[in-house]
Amino acid sequence: MLQKWLFKQVDSSALIVFRVCFGLLITIEAWGAIFTGWIRRTLIEPTFTFNFIGLDFLQPLPGNGMYYYYAVMGLFGVFVTLGYKYRFSMASYTLMWSCVYFMQKSSYNNHYYLLILICIFMLIVPAHRYFSVDVKQKPALKKFSMPNWVNIFIILQLWIVYTYASVAKLYPDWLDGTVPALLMKSKQDYWLIGDFLQNDWVPGVITYFGLIFDLIVVPCLLWKPTRKPIFIAAIFFHLFNSIVFQIGIFPYLSLAFCLFFFPAKSIQQRFLPKKKFYELEEVTVPNYKPALVSFFVIWFLLQLCLPLRHWFIPDNVLWTEEGHRLSWRMMLRSKSGHSTFTIVDNNTGKKIIVPKRNYLSKKQMGIVSTKPDVIWQFCQRLKKEYEEKGEDISIYVNAKVRVNNRPSQPLIDPNVDMAKAEWNYFSHNDWILPSNLEKSKK
Repeated sequence: MLQKWLFKQVDSSALIVFRVCFGLLITIEAWGAIFTGWIRRTLIEPTFTFNFIGLDFLQPLPGNGMYYYYAVMGLFGVFVTLGYKYRFSMASYTLMWSCVYFMQKSSYNNHYYLLILICIFMLIVPAHRYFSVDVKQKPALKKFSMPNWVNIFIILQLWIVYTYASVAKLYPDWLDGTVPALLMKSKQDYWLIGDFLQNDWVPGVITYFGLIFDLIVVPCLLWKPTRKPIFIAAIFFHLFNSIVFQIGIFPYLSLAFCLFFFPAKSIQQRFLPKKKFYELEEVTVPNYKPALVSFFVIWFLLQLCLPLRHWFIPDNVLWTEEGHRLSWRMMLRSKSGHSTFTIVDNNTGKKIIVPKRNYLSKKQMGIVSTKPDVIWQFCQRLKKEYEEKGEDISIYVNAKVRVNNRPSQPLIDPNVDMAKAEWNYFSHNDWILPSNLEKSKK
């Protein structure tokens, strides 16, 4: 039964059309970063980037190197669109995008993580076996079908993303409209729509429409009677996100995913009328079945477990950020703060207040006051700089943070020498002070 479910051959029209859409979108993502100034602000202006801890070797190329890096990455996106040297092009884009993702955290976005996952998916599926340069050059590659596990994989992945995004909203500050109201307040200067977004009813609609949509979108797309209505709702939802939150290609990528939910015959007739429609439903079990099944199990166990890990770490993830990344906690809080880094010479007792602007870009200034892991990394960088000069120092941090418009609270224990503090990946860092968020809400 499982064998038939996974390896039954089905028409590949949705995958072929998705490849073209996906290739165009990742090209826009890469080249758009050049022309919007994202690369300059994020990867060129800073003297260093806050990479994922343990990956210090990932730093931007010197000078204008990152412009060339993104230009090449966009070219691989074009090759994916055309289906030219598909496996190599997709693998190259995946590697280059992953390196940038793990290289910097000042522009962290959970959608960037999703793009890595989809890149890996596209790398292993037969998306180049029709309507591609590869097929034109090697006709033996042409195939009108794909194994059914392709559909299963993408649908399960999307269900996990949307469901966790919905469940993460089930906390008081979202349900009472606090977070949506703060998000809309930050958009009040938007041309044309800024004043509209300040209407009292808007946060309430966003609160429950967002939560309910994320929870039901995949089941409703799977069920024929609700497929078209939820698709129309999805168009509105994702266009709203694109205009208001300006999150790049991801609203359009989300709409492209809907291809996998509509009947293959409809996709073939609408987008690939010259393609032969495959309907034999043969079951072809490949030699790689054991490896594929093992991959499936490991992949989805990780996808199910990673977003839950913050429940096994003391204190509130909104405060500590421990377990926030590599999950689907999207646009769930508003944080602001300020911090002071004091260096003490252990030989003379002399104290120096660190001039942060001498080290950090404007984008980095925000996260170095609100995110404990970034605070720790900055302290380690200062420690290394002074050690290279032969100086023995201690570093003390005074940081106060406000979450969802609550009163400011101290974030870091001011009595802990952060030069000696360690970072624990899988457990709580006790130099982060308790949050007390529940009692501090106005």
